[in-house]
Amino acid sequence: MNPDLSSQPEPDFHGRADTGATLDSAAGATLDSAAGATLDPAAGATLDQQNAAAAGGSQTPTPARKPVNRLHAAIELVVTVVVAASIALLVQAFLVKPYKIPSGSMIPTLMIGQRILVDRLATHPALGSVVVFHPPQGALVGADGVCGNPHQGFGHPQACDQPSGGASSQTYVKRVVGLPGDHLEIIGGKVYRNGIEERGSYVQPCDTGPSYCNFPVQITVPKGYYYMMGDNRGVSDDSRYWGPVPQSSIIGTAFFTYWPPSRIGAL
Repeated sequence: MNPDLSSQPEPDFHGRADTGATLDSAAGATLDSAAGATLDPAAGATLDQQNAAAAGGSQTPTPARKPVNRLHAAIELVVTVVVAASIALLVQAFLVKPYKIPSGSMIPTLMIGQRILVDRLATHPALGSVVVFHPPQGALVGADGVCGNPHQGFGHPQACDQPSGGASSQTYVKRVVGLPGDHLEIIGGKVYRNGIEERGSYVQPCDTGPSYCNFPVQITVPKGYYYMMGDNRGVSDDSRYWGPVPQSSIIGTAFFTYWPPSRIGAL
């Protein structure tokens, strides 16, 4: 059987000093007042302006630059990166997390290498939801897992309704086929829930033999538990062999697939 899922930018400001042109008072005194010449105020104003322009033109203003505070810019960049990374981690930890599909147990819905997004707040899934969860310890024992009831599971007419051990550290993705309190039988890989045959284009034919496909004796999903099965019923390692999954072991509900581009869309 296949293991199911691996949890996979400162402006420069320039100041300019004002340059004032000053007429030399001594030079002004050379005007010949003894000659009785009368200075026309308008002409004097023109002379003053010309002298001022000449004096001002003889100097080249030098713009003053404020030094760029490179240390401040570097610190700001580091803080920005740290904050962005922290937000990304918080989103992954509490809201949305990406996963990569490593096996074929959910074919045709999810292909090997496909990537999905999981809503970590949706831990009470509905019937038919694709969920990510930690399977019980019994899922890791042997090729087909171990049921909490030795008379159920692989090789028996009843699917497993008693998990073996607490939650493992492994991460699986499956579809919810049974809710708490549901009565289930499995025939030809299809689930009969409370007497009603499961219908959905996602269900693949089960042709790997009765030990995988047929569990005609009815079981009841315990309260607080969910029954999980892969869409590729003939090869999926799921609740049939190691039992239902408690709500506390559910990581979240898959809602979107973003890779490869050809398969982008909602789940």
